[in-house]
Amino acid sequence: MNGFIDGNADFQGMVGRLRGMRMVFEMIQKAAQSDASVIIQGETGTGKELVAHAIHNLGKRREGPYIQFNCAALNETLLESELFGHVKGAFTGATSHREGRFEAADGGDIFLDEIGDIPPSIQVILLRTLESKQIERVGDNRPITVDVRIITATHRDLAKLVAEGRIREDFFFRIKIIPIHLPPLRERLDDLPLLVEHLMQQLRTRSGKHLSGVSAETMELLARRPWPGNVRELRGGLEHAFVVAETGPITSVHLSAAMKSPTGCRKDREFPAGSAAQEEKAALLEAHRKSRGNQTQAARLLGVNRVTVWHRLKKYGIDLDDLFQT
Repeated sequence: MNGFIDGNADFQGMVGRLRGMRMVFEMIQKAAQSDASVIIQGETGTGKELVAHAIHNLGKRREGPYIQFNCAALNETLLESELFGHVKGAFTGATSHREGRFEAADGGDIFLDEIGDIPPSIQVILLRTLESKQIERVGDNRPITVDVRIITATHRDLAKLVAEGRIREDFFFRIKIIPIHLPPLRERLDDLPLLVEHLMQQLRTRSGKHLSGVSAETMELLARRPWPGNVRELRGGLEHAFVVAETGPITSVHLSAAMKSPTGCRKDREFPAGSAAQEEKAALLEAHRKSRGNQTQAARLLGVNRVTVWHRLKKYGIDLDDLFQT
């Protein structure tokens, strides 16, 4: 099976070494071998489309079609027609029969993005389709059997929408058989160097420019951002830098004004001080005490790379000179 190999940070176009992302990679592989409905949840820009593609590419339906559709793109009438098709004369402008997305996806997977924006009337039809494996074109009453696995995604809190009556509870339970949650970038900043290099390699190939990386100052600046747009925002920032820079590493000079804005950065004291963060900081201090300040040895003790150690020192405001002053 193609997919995640222990120790490899690259998985189907996604990168990550932290436990949260490794769990995502493992769940993708398990979901790919099933026909059960999958829902991918995460903030905007976290890579939900990549997850859906990976599930299809690794699954037993990979030889079949993969159809992607954004449920927030159309009004209710056009949405039903796009998903299920229509017959001639079904509504004004329906001048011929038309196949819907579900028919086009027969034998494969259909990815419905922004499922949280779908109106209740379409939820009812989708629920019936999921249970009966049949669809009806708009304006027709003849059922058409389809063999389709449904993958959905949303950045919304569906449980809250259920409580508000905007999402049917039975529909919610039917589409969330296999849930996959993507962590936001601000919760996986130790993966930032990997992500930057991964995205830069893509930009090198696309642009023909062979920029050598990012400076330490720039990496620190990136590590202090809250990243409301997640990986998509990071990619946009690096694309801007590739346009501006000509040679050498990317420095702060090459970043956009928004990327360098102090209001877009957080202070060290604003990092969450929960038990996980406290344990991480304590382990970092202990590793440096055992290695007597040698970051390479400390990284080996912690089981991470040297860049991650450097990032964590900055994250917790630890000065090694102060640590070993006495």
